[in-house]
Amino acid sequence: MITYISGGERSGKSSYAQKMALELSDNPIYLATAKAYDGNFEERIKRHQAERDERWTNIEERFELSVVLPPDRIVVIDCVTLWLSNFFSKTKGKRDETLELVKAEFDKLKDYKGHLIFISNEIGMGSHADTQVGRDFVEVQGWINQHIAKAADEAYFMVSGLPLKLK
Repeated sequence: MITYISGGERSGKSSYAQKMALELSDNPIYLATAKAYDGNFEERIKRHQAERDERWTNIEERFELSVVLPPDRIVVIDCVTLWLSNFFSKTKGKRDETLELVKAEFDKLKDYKGHLIFISNEIGMGSHADTQVGRDFVEVQGWINQHIAKAADEAYFMVSGLPLKLK
């Protein structure tokens, strides 16, 4: 089963995903795709970690999610945007190569024997990126969001802490 949750920054995506996971399991997994690049982001990671108690198992993986997932569990993957940015950085901003790498890794997860809850940002709804690299990233984000949402069994869009069910 795949659940896809998207929305803007601070829309309540992570809280909603964590609540959903705890309703499905007494011991869910939180798979973090981020790397702390600066002090501000490190603080954000600490805030997210503080929201989870001892019921959670934390796993960190920046690229190969399929390699680290234990079988048949409830897993919150937070988040697609940071996962994508890892690949975008690795390919030095090559839009098409990034898209193919992320799609290929996601496709390995389609038959996972458990429940994956993907969190992603909708970054293309705001102002237009000023640079070509920014526009390329927004495009890749939109395309990978579509790819995941299409494969998902259910999808939600978060607005002001409220989930809107899309499918």
